[in-house]
Amino acid sequence: MATDIKDLVHAVEAAAVMKLLPARPRLLALGEPTHGEDTLLEVRNELFRQLVEQEGYRTIAIESDCMMGLVVDDYVTWGTGTLDEVMEHGFSHGFGESAANRELVRWTREYNDGRPTSEQLRFAGFDGPLEMTGAASPRQALTALHGYLAAQVDADLLPCTAETLDRLLGADDQWTDPAAMMDPAQSVGQSAEARELRLLADDLVMLLDAQTPHLIAATSRDDWDRAHLYGRTATGLLRYHFWMADTSPARMTRLIGLRDSMMADNLLAIAERNPALVHAHNSHLQRDRSTMRMWDQPLLEWWSAGALVNARLGEEYAFVATALGTIRHQGVDTPPQDTVEGLLYALPEDRYVVDASRLATALSDTRPAPRVSTWYGYSALDPAHLSGIDGIVFVKDVPQS
Repeated sequence: MATDIKDLVHAVEAAAVMKLLPARPRLLALGEPTHGEDTLLEVRNELFRQLVEQEGYRTIAIESDCMMGLVVDDYVTWGTGTLDEVMEHGFSHGFGESAANRELVRWTREYNDGRPTSEQLRFAGFDGPLEMTGAASPRQALTALHGYLAAQVDADLLPCTAETLDRLLGADDQWTDPAAMMDPAQSVGQSAEARELRLLADDLVMLLDAQTPHLIAATSRDDWDRAHLYGRTATGLLRYHFWMADTSPARMTRLIGLRDSMMADNLLAIAERNPALVHAHNSHLQRDRSTMRMWDQPLLEWWSAGALVNARLGEEYAFVATALGTIRHQGVDTPPQDTVEGLLYALPEDRYVVDASRLATALSDTRPAPRVSTWYGYSALDPAHLSGIDGIVFVKDVPQS
């Protein structure tokens, strides 16, 4: 069987990825099946370097807090702060501790040094300010949006004052209480103050749109884009907190879907600015419906950010999944021979780019079995999804970082 697919695999290079696509997509997404493995991130870094240098991509977006990502972008474009500060304050989910992420930031800053603004590489987080334990307060995004508008438009046009926002927001710890993730009664998301904040956030975003010509002329397109990020984040967080207080059986499915909806909105905004490279978990980028089981919940199903973006962009969106053979330090051992991973594992080299469409055709009669993950942190490739994947990066073995 391995001999049958040798002409479907290629060296892990940007040129091999691009040959799988009809044209250069606006968003080229590379997924990963697990988080925290620097080996996979090193493969990402090398591919992204080649795609920037050879294909003209101008933004790198990763699955990290979009507000914190502004710290990284300011560093790589303007040199604001130090690399240590950026790694501490510019990433969510603990991703700032990764040596490979540090190298990506260092290289991006070096690439930009001395280049004109129009040729510089930008950095973005595209996740919401969300963690598994809860969501951030909407204070930072909401007050930043209000501050931007207050500096540029007549006070009479603003729906509220900064003091009103501060009063309604109250203490931040009531928003970030981790108990609210498991107990809706602990959430403030449906309080009278939170409901009023949702209306005010909507009015502020409306004002931002209505004043677009003036605001871009008075500030810059970058500043206006950033203000829209504040608006998307504020409205998204207030919506997320609202549904954290929900008691219906659909609560957790709705929250997961809202997170990916926020991701999709950020990716679409990034795509309007520059061709972008995207990196996140496969489940956030795939075109097929995503599934997950959490705690004692029934199977959760939702449309990922990739599926939502693909519905809008069509061929301007491409998805390359990463699959792997082993993560032995996590108990993920040699894949069974009747799985897609087992088939690729039998090939002699350590890393490949695989033509997923032709692989799906080659395996149409054999129907490979789904690999069963032995570790909750690793999601195996679903063979039923092959037809919705543009390519696969296969890494044979992941050593302990």
